[in-house]
Amino acid sequence: MRKVDKMMHAVILAAGMGTRMKSKHPKVIHQILGKPMVEYVITAVKKAGVEHITLVIGHKAEEVKEAVRSDVDFVLQHPQLGTGHAVMVAQGNLPDEGEVLILTGDTPLITPETLDKVIRYHRENRYAATVITAMLEDPSGYGRIVRDSNGDIIKIVEHKDASPEELAISEINASMYCFDVKKLKEVLGQLSNDNAQGEYYLTDTIALMREKGYRIGGYVADSEEILGINDRVQLYEASKVMRKRILRQHMLNGVTIIDPDSTYIGPDVKIGQDTVIYPGCVMEGDVEIGEDCYIAGSRLIDCKIGKGCSILNSVIVSSEVKDHVNMGPFAYIRPESVIGNNVKIGDFVEIKKSIIGDGTKVPHLTYVGDAQIGSQCNLGCGTIFVNYDGRVKHKTIVGDRVFIGCNTNLIAPLLIEDDSYIAAGSTITDNVPKKALAIARERQVIKEGWVERKFNKREDN
Repeated sequence: MRKVDKMMHAVILAAGMGTRMKSKHPKVIHQILGKPMVEYVITAVKKAGVEHITLVIGHKAEEVKEAVRSDVDFVLQHPQLGTGHAVMVAQGNLPDEGEVLILTGDTPLITPETLDKVIRYHRENRYAATVITAMLEDPSGYGRIVRDSNGDIIKIVEHKDASPEELAISEINASMYCFDVKKLKEVLGQLSNDNAQGEYYLTDTIALMREKGYRIGGYVADSEEILGINDRVQLYEASKVMRKRILRQHMLNGVTIIDPDSTYIGPDVKIGQDTVIYPGCVMEGDVEIGEDCYIAGSRLIDCKIGKGCSILNSVIVSSEVKDHVNMGPFAYIRPESVIGNNVKIGDFVEIKKSIIGDGTKVPHLTYVGDAQIGSQCNLGCGTIFVNYDGRVKHKTIVGDRVFIGCNTNLIAPLLIEDDSYIAAGSTITDNVPKKALAIARERQVIKEGWVERKFNKREDN
């Protein structure tokens, strides 16, 4: 994060419907690696040192507000009468002096490094406006950038209005800008909607500024960064680029990713050095993984994993796993759980809203719900914490060094004190005191010759 630039503001245009997405949801909240695309633009702006951000919303505005978690100011554009109109409704949030970045909410690949360079380029050359441009092999459909002999922009010509000479230009308008605020406000009021669409176009401000004798610059960005998203195909293409960037950065930071093509890591994930990520992993939201871990075939969502852990084919959601935990395969850790140090969580184990103490073993085929389990315990195969009575969830507290035999049902609410044992096959309904053995099962009965008598009786009939 760069130092905050007090003179710099940003306006992000996010009011459109996005009809080509063919969706009931606004375009800008469609996700890339678990994060709305507009959030990538907001993050890039913030990392470039700009803290004053105005998001112009319109189509299904409340849904956009709900999806955006970043600290931004919202202004409503209704009706939506073009990009120039969007900036008009946002100008009340702008100061009288300084600069403003104007970006679009559907260009998630723009980087803070590029925005920082645009700002510096704009200031060093004292431009009234700087247009972010790109060079494309096939510029069809884009507005072309026409420059003078000094390299300043003379005009932006839309594809349909371009001459044969202008159509040959490969530099295009990326629809992102940096403006001097005072000069922008001078021309916004002069915009006209006298066109076939009846809209106010932000690109017209460039011509108006030129008429006033102001200089217009053009900063050439990487063509990958200016990719706008209009349909699901472009959403997929942008996701590929973003995923590659994220994986590359983790690998440069000392993480081994065995097969990047089958690994999906979100933008907010943190991974420690010498951790190895095997194929088939999905990591979403606020995930933090320590050093020296092995993660394979797992889905991690909003969770924290300590150092030296092995997680195999498991799902962890909104929970904390501490150091040197061995988990899986096929474990499911549900929200609000805490797995202590040196714990074993084996195959087909489900943990729900529970605390598992240090050194405890839950090897296989067990459900732990609404429980607090102490350290150095052993839960036998098929142990079930019966926490729900049909109306209320009840809690079970298990002390330290408790041994629970296989196929045991623990009927909550329940207290099992330190150093106690529970015999296999028991259904425990009463508290178990310290160092006691609890047995809750029918005594075995042997009926000699029963099988022979049963079948002889059938033959007689």
